[in-house]
Amino acid sequence: MSAKVLERFPAGSPRGSWPAEEYAARRRAEGEPATVVMDLKSDAFLVVVQLGEED
Repeated sequence: MSAKVLERFPAGSPRGSWPAEEYAARRRAEGEPATVVMDLKSDAFLVVVQLGEED
């Protein structure tokens, strides 16, 4: 399985701000199963969608 990155957000957002979670929630409201993961190497939150295996 692999994932497609929809958007990336820097981890240093102001306190109380969750832009990656808000973006993912909007995608989920539109029917896209988006989740947020942390990319430690780039210090960023990624909004991703899991892709199925290609035939």
